Amino acid sequence: MSDTAASDTAALLSPHQIALVDVNCFYASAERAFDPSLEGRPLVVLSNNDGCAVTRSPEAKALGIPVGEPWFKIAPRAKEWGLEVRSSNYELYGDISARVMQLLGRYSAWLEVYSIDEAFLGVKGTQDELRRLGHSIKAAVRRNVGVPVCVGIAGTKTLAKLANKWAKNNPGLNGVCHWDAMPAPAREALMARLSVIELWGVAARLTKRLNSQGIYSILDLARADPVRIRDRFSVVLMRTVLELRGTACIPLEEERIGREQLIFSRSFSTPITTAADLRQVMSVYAQQASARLAKHGLQAKLLTAFAGTSHYNPADTSYPTVCITLPMPTADPVLLTRASHALLPKIQEGIKYVRAGIMVTDLRPTGQQSPLPAFANPHEERGIGTLLEDISRRFGRGSVGLGHAGIRGGPDWSMQRTMLSPRYTTNWDELPLVKAA
Repeated sequence: MSDTAASDTAALLSPHQIALVDVNCFYASAERAFDPSLEGRPLVVLSNNDGCAVTRSPEAKALGIPVGEPWFKIAPRAKEWGLEVRSSNYELYGDISARVMQLLGRYSAWLEVYSIDEAFLGVKGTQDELRRLGHSIKAAVRRNVGVPVCVGIAGTKTLAKLANKWAKNNPGLNGVCHWDAMPAPAREALMARLSVIELWGVAARLTKRLNSQGIYSILDLARADPVRIRDRFSVVLMRTVLELRGTACIPLEEERIGREQLIFSRSFSTPITTAADLRQVMSVYAQQASARLAKHGLQAKLLTAFAGTSHYNPADTSYPTVCITLPMPTADPVLLTRASHALLPKIQEGIKYVRAGIMVTDLRPTGQQSPLPAFANPHEERGIGTLLEDISRRFGRGSVGLGHAGIRGGPDWSMQRTMLSPRYTTNWDELPLVKAA
């Protein structure tokens, strides 16, 4: 083999490539997997309490329905458009996601589940081999799970994201794009056409700051001086610049260790108007937080409790918040429940609160800071939080609770889902039926 041929072969080999597999319009695709009649029809999936459109099929996007559009604004024209609407079926979506990720694990020992609908895989091979692998993954997910995916392959996570976006918006690629296999002028043209806000990790506020420095497109950022970007912005953005240039700076993580915060929040199907009713809500959330902390071996030092009225009801507005520093890092359900109740004196009686929640932060591994024996918490030593989690996992949420969280009945603050499709894969009573002709 000549030196030139050997050089060309070495350039084609990809010892450290990353594939990003992303489910197209995930919620809508999951609905269509069990209801083929939805194929080709405009479909939106609504947020909690059927509030607003969080997922739109391509056909619904073509109607001009923006993401976040309230359902009450869409509803009057839904019949005219032939629009199909579904409530968020989280049980179905979670199970579909688990099936997709399990299948992807067959293609690589190096898998990072990034979100409910996307994952990074470590892959190797020539450009042709990797393109064939991408098409194989796409076909397998569609055949075995029933949802469509696009695959972007590149040498860095940031470029894999761009390649995935390219595959999703260019029908000629048939859902698979290998960044390095595309002509260099085409890559530059794409980066010049896309605003920096299209980049992974770049939000509106950062976009404005970049624009003020004369950086408007992704290509502008890729050509910027990394050191200058680090000094004026952050090391994180400098890594993005280097990744755009092909230098991998964001490694694959087999498991994400450590959490910065846990949030438990929900909108109510029926507004809550009294502090007494909200007491039960806060008790339930605090004990859910306790169970989740115990599950992950974490303790919290800070608890924030909050509530709010509807943005569409300007007549009565109230957004009380309270931040409580706990006496010690803890996952104790009793201490967390008491702390959450500090919000109650700020509740205005008669005002219609439509959402509430708690957030625990300053999280640390359990046992990292042990109290002196005189200040030890008896509930935590007995593992009450772990016990609540074990019982709930075996008998279901709501099967056990401390104090007000254990009261049956009470206010109707559960989530409203009036257009919910069957939970085909997680509920025995809602399994799909096949009728032989």
